[in-house]
Amino acid sequence: MTSDTFIPLQDLTPDTFHAYGWMLGKPMPDGNGVPLYTNSATDFWQEHVFNTGGGGDAELLWVNYRSRDADIASLEKHLLTQQAIVPLTGAVVQVVAQSAQDGSPDLATLAAFRVPQGQGVCMRAGCWHATRVAGGEVACLMLTRRSTTLDLIQHLSTDASITESAIAAIPARRLTGLERPD
Repeated sequence: MTSDTFIPLQDLTPDTFHAYGWMLGKPMPDGNGVPLYTNSATDFWQEHVFNTGGGGDAELLWVNYRSRDADIASLEKHLLTQQAIVPLTGAVVQVVAQSAQDGSPDLATLAAFRVPQGQGVCMRAGCWHATRVAGGEVACLMLTRRSTTLDLIQHLSTDASITESAIAAIPARRLTGLERPD
């Protein structure tokens, strides 16, 4: 493989992930109009306002990721909704790409982020993505659109046409640094 077929693994920060969506799990803000509450027993604040797209119902999914395959040969995107992933039992690697003018994956924007346990990402609608793990299975909480989940399950189970998502084959790229989970 030539050097342009490798995807280096980056640390997750709000700035490095901004082109693809939002980093979740940042420190408590100092206010500045963000709804928050703090006392000696608890802190909570608005992290992100999730957008399912017009007429969509949000749903929480429990997802177990197991793929350790360093080769990325396909990506998926969701056309109507954002999608959030929060690793609960270990780190994941989130591979992302923006859409090109024609809607296909823009491979010049392909990036991979180490998402530690207890942080997360929320990808914009139209963000191409794939998820990998460095060690064993990692359980994640996912926030997505209910109809998008049902559409994807129907497609993956029966090969029915897909309407709320897209899956595209890409020339294989290899993740570097996958062996380092955290």
